[in-house]
Amino acid sequence: MSESPSAALIDKCVHCGFCLPTCPTYMLWGEEMDSPRGRIYLMKAALEGRAAIDATYVRHIDACLGCLNCVTACPSGVQYGPLIERTRAQIEQQYTRSFGDRLFRGVLLWLIPYPARMRVALMPLALLGGLARAFAASAAGRWLPERARAALALAPPVSLRSLFKRLPERTAAAGAERQKVAVLSGCVQRLAFADVNEATIRVLAADGCSVAVPSGQGCCGALALHAGQIEQARGLARRTIEVFERAGVDRVIVNAAGCGSAMKEYGDLFAGDTAWGERARAFSTRVRDISEMLVELGSRAPRQPIRARVVYHDACHLAHGQGIRSQPRTLLQEIPGLELVSPPEADICCGSAGIYNLVQPEPAAQLGARKAANIAAMSPDMIATGNPGCILQIASAGRARGQEWAIVHPIQLIDASIRGEAALPRVSKKTQTS
Repeated sequence: MSESPSAALIDKCVHCGFCLPTCPTYMLWGEEMDSPRGRIYLMKAALEGRAAIDATYVRHIDACLGCLNCVTACPSGVQYGPLIERTRAQIEQQYTRSFGDRLFRGVLLWLIPYPARMRVALMPLALLGGLARAFAASAAGRWLPERARAALALAPPVSLRSLFKRLPERTAAAGAERQKVAVLSGCVQRLAFADVNEATIRVLAADGCSVAVPSGQGCCGALALHAGQIEQARGLARRTIEVFERAGVDRVIVNAAGCGSAMKEYGDLFAGDTAWGERARAFSTRVRDISEMLVELGSRAPRQPIRARVVYHDACHLAHGQGIRSQPRTLLQEIPGLELVSPPEADICCGSAGIYNLVQPEPAAQLGARKAANIAAMSPDMIATGNPGCILQIASAGRARGQEWAIVHPIQLIDASIRGEAALPRVSKKTQTS
């Protein structure tokens, strides 16, 4: 199927310019064609045959993070997400990238969405510990290609235990059952952040949910969708829908912002597909971010104090993609003793954006440094954010400043509050002595 952006969606843009100051790449370079308005102009010109899909066109589209901050800012309701996704799919179908670029992108999308392959790839990191990151930052590491250096700098903190950890397929609700739910274990999430999945299950059970983790699940397709590999995304989405349909649950719970955003858009992904369109839309209505679900339920398990100053970072696909801003803050503010703060430029992307920080490492690093400086100004004990990519990006940017921050998912703080402050996964020196 040939892909292209929707002319109707493009024509909703009235070129008012409200999006410009919210766009990270426009902030970096001040270039109209590297703003949402400019990119929509390019999309329209290509659709009407007035612009070629050439190297210049692709460069401006590739530079977009897909952070969707422009969607929040837009007074006309332009749905930029489907536009950039279909434009990237159009590029992958009609434009021939350089051999090196094709190879790098191809390896990433052959590897990351498939946990069994990713587990093998991460084993050397599990054995080397932080040595790979240290090498990337060393003088010798500067001889590596920029993308390889970025990949090592962003390497997740994995261990052999985390790579092979298995989650229980069924966990009973504590007390009377309020909901039957199933948790997406993810691809990178299950390998590098298994403790986030475990905390998710414990909190859901403590607040009255019976929790399933269906076997056979894999990647939801978000990374492929955001990179323009739309048929790969559809294949992964079909498998996800089938697996969770068999689980027979009320809600499908996601603790990674990019995954949740993509899964809520499955109806658009299969628009016009008579076999899957309605099925995908019905599935999407049951998807909830973990913070969204817990606010809907209302807290039941008592929360114990955590005495810490916590910076909350809004993951873009949570705040802009799903419109979820208040729920994580509401849950964190229920924890006695916890001081919750937001950094300056809270809405600006940290530079993670799926595989963006791997394929566009230079602007990603600039945005990461900007985010890290704003966070450092808040003197946090720890940082909380609802997306694994943001955790890795902010940690890397912090290390570049010589700061080793404790960075957690909000669900880990809620879990620690239910179980007791000693259950915190990583605690900074200041918090330990408070």
